[in-house]
Amino acid sequence: MNRLALALIAFCTTILSYAQAQQERPKLVVGIIVDQMRQEYLYRFESKYGAGGFKRIINNGFQLKNAHYNYLPTETGPGHSSVFTGSTPSIHGIVANDWYDKTLKREVNCVDDYGNATGLDPSMSVVSPHRLLATTITDELELSTQRRAKVVGVSIKARGAVLPVGHTPDGAYWYNERSGEFVTSTYYKAALPVWAEEFNKLRWPDKLLASDWKPLLPIEQYTESGPDDAPYERKLNGKDRPVFPYPLKDAKGKPVYSLLPESPFGNDLIAEFAKAALIGEEMGKDGVTDFLTISFSGTDGVGHSTGPNSKETEDTYLRLDKTLEDLLNTLDKEVGKDMYTLFLTSDHGVMDSPNYLKDLRIPAGSFNTRAVTADVNNFLKNYFPGKTIVREVNGEQVYINHEVFSQDPTSSGVELLVAIELITKYLLTVDGIASVYPESVLRQAAYDEAGIKGKVIRGFYSKRAGDIAIVLEPGWIAGYSTAGAGHGAGYTYDTHVPVLFYGAGIKKGSSSAYHPITDIAPTLSVLLKIKFPSGCTGQPITEIVD
Repeated sequence: MNRLALALIAFCTTILSYAQAQQERPKLVVGIIVDQMRQEYLYRFESKYGAGGFKRIINNGFQLKNAHYNYLPTETGPGHSSVFTGSTPSIHGIVANDWYDKTLKREVNCVDDYGNATGLDPSMSVVSPHRLLATTITDELELSTQRRAKVVGVSIKARGAVLPVGHTPDGAYWYNERSGEFVTSTYYKAALPVWAEEFNKLRWPDKLLASDWKPLLPIEQYTESGPDDAPYERKLNGKDRPVFPYPLKDAKGKPVYSLLPESPFGNDLIAEFAKAALIGEEMGKDGVTDFLTISFSGTDGVGHSTGPNSKETEDTYLRLDKTLEDLLNTLDKEVGKDMYTLFLTSDHGVMDSPNYLKDLRIPAGSFNTRAVTADVNNFLKNYFPGKTIVREVNGEQVYINHEVFSQDPTSSGVELLVAIELITKYLLTVDGIASVYPESVLRQAAYDEAGIKGKVIRGFYSKRAGDIAIVLEPGWIAGYSTAGAGHGAGYTYDTHVPVLFYGAGIKKGSSSAYHPITDIAPTLSVLLKIKFPSGCTGQPITEIVD
């Protein structure tokens, strides 16, 4: 056999081996985050879910019943980042949705980027993932395929679109509440792709806002929720009472397009745009695995306003179930059954309204950060006359005004240490505060420490966090003093979220073993046969991959 024939055989063998390796991988990965979804919603509303949405994923996929966030604060930015990096805020750097920047001396958003990009819409803040310090599973897919994989993220919120797709995607798109259109930034593209422009021309928001929000089922069937008229809910859309139906096109006091994220129809809008991206980018159509991330935020808007016990929340999840069914049918058609892998989780849970809990004689309360800031500074005046020591309490982090000490020639490092000790002792006398941790303690602690302290450590990145971390007691939350619900704590109502895997490469089953949310990314790395994200601390879920 001559050399040319041998070379041809070797070449064909290489191509065949590459094709076979690619066939072992799914054509597409779909990563879904349902903003503010508790694990218990899978159980509580189960009898009213149809066969093709949540139940299809659960019955034909793998469910983790005991998955938790292993850090605090449990917020949207850190949650999306942790799912896709397989790490926690102390490593990936997204310590909150917003935090006080000690260099800029102002609050910043986790995806704002005024210095490095120009947005397509001048009315919007410019965004990019430049504050995300670690790679994501989507970055690693791009790197492993020499950028041949297509990675696209969509969400109502900018952070829900930007953080999951990391630093190297083909696009990230989010909703502009002023125009009712989807936008992006020139960090990704100089202009919207044709398919996105065509989608905006369809004016889906106008269609979705054309009628009132009424219950999907007769309201008397919503027995899994509390009364429709409850004092623990905010009054939506200018109504005098928080009851169905809700006007969406002529609501009082708000720009019309901003109403969609506070209704279940925001999820419908995201699903339609995700389908447009799937088709427009021809995802899952070649031999290289693509990755589509979808963040459903309507659940968060409704949840914050009405709480987890409301009929509005129940109706939102019943509608989302139908939206998921339609999305799965589209994936079947466009990519092929058993040709894509899907996972579904949440970025955090949610606590019940403090007033609701108190009325049930369950310990709860609201923590007023502004009042505490003022009270601490008044207390410190006895020791540091004429000086404002605490700059602010932001996100349950105490930021000290270091300039007071550095600019005073009579001051010393000892005075700063004294101030920290005084603040710590004072905070422990404040109602609702369970524990307080100075930065020096957290910086020296072990990453894998157990309990609430361990969650504080894993959420604490010194360059962006405050000088002292505060942990509130169970049932306490910053704000939300009268109505609505919130999140951010390290307790189970905020940490326990669903984790569902479905599709190509996923066996049927479930597990009640504990898994941190950081296990999702390395599990996908094993399934896709690619490198783990750079800061990954999670481990592959052996119940799925072995």
